[in-house]
Amino acid sequence: MQPGSPWFFDPFVIPFTVGVIWLFGAILWKWGRWFVSLPAGDKALIRHNILSAKSLKALKEVVLECLIHRKIWKTNPMLGFMHMSLALGWFLLIVVGKLETSTYIQDPVNPPHVHVFFRYFFPEEPASYVRHFNYALLMDCLLIFVLCGVALAWGKRAYSRMMGMRRTTRHTPFDRIALSALWLIFPLRYIAESVTCGVHDSGSFFTGGTGDLLASAVPMGMLSALEYPAWWAYSIVLGLFFVALPYSRYMHIFTEVPLIFLRAYRLKAKPEGSSFDNFQIQACSRCGICLDPCPIAADLNINHIQAAYFLRDRRYGHLTPQVADTCLMCGRCAEACPVGIEQGTLRLSSRVAFARQTSSYNIPRYEFLTAAEDRSEGTGKVGFFAGCMTQLTPGVLRAMEKIFAAAGVDVWWADRNGGVCCGRPMRLSGNLPAAKKMQDYNTELFRKHHITTLVTGCPICYKSFTEEYGELQQTGIRVLHHTQYIAELIAGGRLKTSVVQTSYAYHDPCELRGIYAEPRYVLSHVATLTNAESREKDRVHCCGGSLANLTLDTAAQTKIGTTVVRNLLATGAETIVTSCPQCKKSLQRSAGNDRTRVVDIAEAVAEAV
Repeated sequence: MQPGSPWFFDPFVIPFTVGVIWLFGAILWKWGRWFVSLPAGDKALIRHNILSAKSLKALKEVVLECLIHRKIWKTNPMLGFMHMSLALGWFLLIVVGKLETSTYIQDPVNPPHVHVFFRYFFPEEPASYVRHFNYALLMDCLLIFVLCGVALAWGKRAYSRMMGMRRTTRHTPFDRIALSALWLIFPLRYIAESVTCGVHDSGSFFTGGTGDLLASAVPMGMLSALEYPAWWAYSIVLGLFFVALPYSRYMHIFTEVPLIFLRAYRLKAKPEGSSFDNFQIQACSRCGICLDPCPIAADLNINHIQAAYFLRDRRYGHLTPQVADTCLMCGRCAEACPVGIEQGTLRLSSRVAFARQTSSYNIPRYEFLTAAEDRSEGTGKVGFFAGCMTQLTPGVLRAMEKIFAAAGVDVWWADRNGGVCCGRPMRLSGNLPAAKKMQDYNTELFRKHHITTLVTGCPICYKSFTEEYGELQQTGIRVLHHTQYIAELIAGGRLKTSVVQTSYAYHDPCELRGIYAEPRYVLSHVATLTNAESREKDRVHCCGGSLANLTLDTAAQTKIGTTVVRNLLATGAETIVTSCPQCKKSLQRSAGNDRTRVVDIAEAVAEAV
């Protein structure tokens, strides 16, 4: 067929063409099922926002994250370059290749195989074409860009520490097939184009230069005989990658794009689960960035339950309760995830699914709630909810009593004499009906006593009240953790403190994620605060005592907490301070001696009042 007609064909393009058809057929089938199964509320959000500025914002995010991989760059520049060179480089090879083909044959409509195998169909560029624009030079530069990413990927798999990673993910059979094919695509393209350039004495500095070397080292007859098999090999590997892609980790390439748009439209994962979960689960590339931050991997060498493996197992229907339940839900994996997958909610929805399979899930056993006696006391507009863990750590409760008295605050004590749990432990175990019953009871209790501010001494309760008590948010009651409330008292001049002659190292509780300024402000008014640097705030190491863990025994929890104690004492502090009664108990246990002092922030403030 002569130039001017776009329908160039050769049998070697069949594997590539079959792969493309298979790939997009599988993607459309998956997307179609997921979208159709979305809850009505989620579909309404899509209809309402799809024609808004949110779509433009999402498109920008697609470019920044799917092509440039901005978040990975921030985490690890070398890893960011590797991902960007493969994603952006391949994308530009497609775009520039399409422009090159359309310019040469002067027809914008042509099948994809023409620009993919352009060098085979047009081995020699006419002078007029080269003067128009040196596409060969640009395509060679882009090929080098992509090959750099391939080389880094090879190096990462061989020795992950060169990329700053102690661990890399283990793969499924389809992952291995797709990965091997991906690693071969561009080297084979380089070989095929170089052989063609050597046979026809064409090409730019990279493929043309390699072709010249081949022509000088290999007899022309042999080089010509290698040209056609080289293009067959390139086409076969491309087709193999496209066929394996929908069933491998690389499905993330096409799933992260709609996920970004859906997230911009305010769709979120739900504890009870929905088909939106599929977009998040399959958007995970198993890049491995979530592995190293996991305390269970770092301290216990348990390396099969991390977010990447949890999502992998759930995606392929192999998830077990042991994998779903072995998690501290400390949020480190979600913080590290460059895709922003809602790891905690997805883990919770899996626990809910497993809990529903038990015979006792929907059996009503909440009679004690309706018969529960209101043991609260006081008439203040400020309510204090101690919670189970604070009740088990009475020093915190006594400290708060002293602080309220010193500040002259009239307090309504919700559960000083006993009460009902906030419900989060039941929720974390997957028993949503039990948690909902407790939430309803407590919401009605708070409403009945007409409080305007609810203070809690437990981050677990705080997270529950602020994120899970939907009806409570509608009452207008302001919910504060006791670190926030004490900070307000000090800033407003209602609580006078003195600076004691000691130094504190502060441990950020996992459940208090995002509240970092207030506890440090409070501690700066009572003592010298040391800096834990890379082991604080959003990079804090879990104490090991998380109620979200359903499988680890006390010895394992203590081992995790020992790392925290060691890191905090390394700052030279005399006392470890935290703002969670569960963390206090865990760190005190992990310290393993009576010399290491661990206190709650309320106790530290009470000493300085």
